[in-house]
Amino acid sequence: MLSRLHQRYRTEVVPALMKRFQYRNRMAVPRLTKITVNIGLGEASQNIKLLDVAVQELALITGQKPIVTRAKKSIANFKIRKGMPIGCCVTLRGERMFEFLDRLCNIVLPRVRDFKGLPQHSFDGRGNYTLGLRDQLVFPEIDYTRVDKIKGMNITITTTARTDEEGRELLKLLGVPLRG
Repeated sequence: MLSRLHQRYRTEVVPALMKRFQYRNRMAVPRLTKITVNIGLGEASQNIKLLDVAVQELALITGQKPIVTRAKKSIANFKIRKGMPIGCCVTLRGERMFEFLDRLCNIVLPRVRDFKGLPQHSFDGRGNYTLGLRDQLVFPEIDYTRVDKIKGMNITITTTARTDEEGRELLKLLGVPLRG
C-alpha cells in the first residue's frame, strides 16, 4: 500500500519534473533516497538517562528504533572520551520515509512558532536538504507534560538530484514549504 505522498510523487511529481528538466527516462527523475533524523546530546556524557529518554522520544516520532551514536574521538574540553554515547540517529527509507515527510510538512512544521517557510539556502550542493528543529515538542506524538529537557534535532532529506535546483524543485512539488 503506497502512502499518500508516494502516490502523489508517482502521479504528479515525476511527470512535472520530466517536463521541467526534459528527462527522457522516468528513472532519471530525482527521487528521495532516505531521511535521517539525528539528536546530538553532548550532555549525555554526564547524564546517561538523557540519552535513554531521547531514544524513546525519537522512536515515538519516527516509528523506528534509533541507534545510539558514539564519539569518534576524545575531546578534552567537552569531557568526552572516544566511544562515549553522545546522541541517537534514525535512517528512514521506503514508505516510512514518505509517511514521515508527509507528517513533517503537514502537521509538524505548521506547529513551529512564527513559521514562514524553510530557508532555501540549506541545500548542500548535491540536492540534499538539511533542517534543524529547536525542540521536539512540535511533534504531536510527544507528551509535553513528561518532557524534562528540550532537545533539538537535525533532519536531512537525501535525494538523487544532481543539483540544488533539481532538489529544490523536487521538494517544492512534494509539498515541503520552502520560502520564496
